[in-house]
Amino acid sequence: MIKKVYQELAGTFTAYNNCIKSNNQEWEGKHYDKIQSIINNLPHGSGIDGKTELEFEKSNDNKLVINSEYHVMDENGYYDGWIDFSIIIEPGWNDIDLTIKGKFNKRQDLKEYLRDTFHYALTKEMEFEMIDGQQRMTSLEKI
Repeated sequence: MIKKVYQELAGTFTAYNNCIKSNNQEWEGKHYDKIQSIINNLPHGSGIDGKTELEFEKSNDNKLVINSEYHVMDENGYYDGWIDFSIIIEPGWNDIDLTIKGKFNKRQDLKEYLRDTFHYALTKEMEFEMIDGQQRMTSLEKI
């Protein structure tokens, strides 16, 4: 089945929460692993060099919150620190609404780059198939 990455992530997150509510530990673990697989295939590199993880406590049926880190370079091309940021994904009329939040200070221009990069990755269509009883991404070029 072909779905957009954010659709699969949102559906799996909802299924994960339903398993917690119904105490279905077997499928809770399977859904958790699938969420991690999707998150681990989001953009990495070109400054997005730190950890990227779904923030389960701040996510709900109406929004997903992903935390990540950007490795900043100075004007001479040397690494100059980190910016922790959040990607907030909410449903929109025709697409997703994606907001980037963090302490960017003088590097506000990075927000547009990060928004475009993650928007592309999250709205990309992927094929998901059942493999060994679990639905997995099968056309898994790096998102």
